[in-house]
Amino acid sequence: MLNDLQQKKKQIAVVGLGYVGLPIALEFARQFRVIGFDIDADRVAMLQRAEDPSRAIASEAFTGADITFTANADDLKQAHFFVVAVPTPVDDYKVPDLKPLQRASELIGRALKPGDYVVYESTVYPGCTEDDCLPILQKHSGLKLGRDFKLGYSPERINPGDKVRTLPDILKVVSGNDALAAQTIADVYGCIIRAGIYTAPTIKVAEAAKVIENVQRDLNISLMNELAIIFDKLGIDTQEVIKAAATKWNFLPFTPGLVGGHCIGIDPYYLLYKARQVGYDPQVIHSGRRINDGMPAYIATKLVQMLLQREKNPRQAKVLVMGLTFKENIADIRNSKVADLVRELMKYAINVHIVDPHASPNEVAHEYRLTLIDKPSDQYDAVIVAVGHGEYKSLDVQYFKSLMNGTPILLDLKGLYTVTKGDEVTYWRL
Repeated sequence: MLNDLQQKKKQIAVVGLGYVGLPIALEFARQFRVIGFDIDADRVAMLQRAEDPSRAIASEAFTGADITFTANADDLKQAHFFVVAVPTPVDDYKVPDLKPLQRASELIGRALKPGDYVVYESTVYPGCTEDDCLPILQKHSGLKLGRDFKLGYSPERINPGDKVRTLPDILKVVSGNDALAAQTIADVYGCIIRAGIYTAPTIKVAEAAKVIENVQRDLNISLMNELAIIFDKLGIDTQEVIKAAATKWNFLPFTPGLVGGHCIGIDPYYLLYKARQVGYDPQVIHSGRRINDGMPAYIATKLVQMLLQREKNPRQAKVLVMGLTFKENIADIRNSKVADLVRELMKYAINVHIVDPHASPNEVAHEYRLTLIDKPSDQYDAVIVAVGHGEYKSLDVQYFKSLMNGTPILLDLKGLYTVTKGDEVTYWRL
């Protein structure tokens, strides 16, 4: 397989061209012939013009890439090595939504040929690749695993917005349905990954490794959020506590905050779902999720209390929220907990203005039915800095005072600013 790919006798197909799939497709396309497939024809049209809809990849990255972008599923029949990088969200009840994964498996199944490889990168629960995806591949292809085609799982480790740890510089975990599959998949990925390849013994191990990477981070952040709530009630600055504790060599300096995005805020629900299927209800993981999901309501309540303490009626208050993306310096708004914070504020009938230099107003309107304004106005009763965008780090207290009336209230959720008593600003941070 590798030799045929290198000689461009065979092609790689990457199914799903979002934050995960597009970087993989372009990296492969520097050495192999690649078919980049997505069901969104508008997205494909932009990619054909060397425009990343997510605005995460510069147009120069498309130069020299041997890639054909398409929304025509028939084009997948030309490929022999398939990489699946579609979204794996949860529904309104926090249950895994496998429809994108199932649809991708159907399309690949119809294109599958003897000798082909299928590698899943989408985050799933242990067993999903073999128990949920494999039957679909076999049903729609009429082929049998092992005898006719190979299967693998290689968890994505893309870190959106990270210009240092790019795809080639992140160690890649791979796995296969047998030793030959695992070795071939390792060889193919090894052509583009400088950081090295780790071969997991089974597909389930690779799936589990991916999901616990984010479960661990979720739990650490939930602990800090709970501590922040406790310290706030005790009148102690959480950030100063962390600084003091971090002087010990083995303290892990996680910080409190809103936990959104497509990984940390979603992946734990996949493991919770699978654990309950086998008769175990995880206490710690569920508790961490409950704490992190409850932070928007906690922050909104805190602001309302601060307004009331200053004899301001929340129903007559105007509040500016700065930042809506799920993390700094990117355009990704998926599973933004800032949007949840805005909704919590609106429950108190607060007039909320939202600005973000990176988010798309159209995407925000479509995804959350919220409106981004071009720039802040004035006469705000409070400002919440919710995302640590680079544009916000250079701001000072005088800037925020210019936006507000009366006794200014500044909620700094990212701990970006230093405020003293002489600044005459009511300041609060997680």
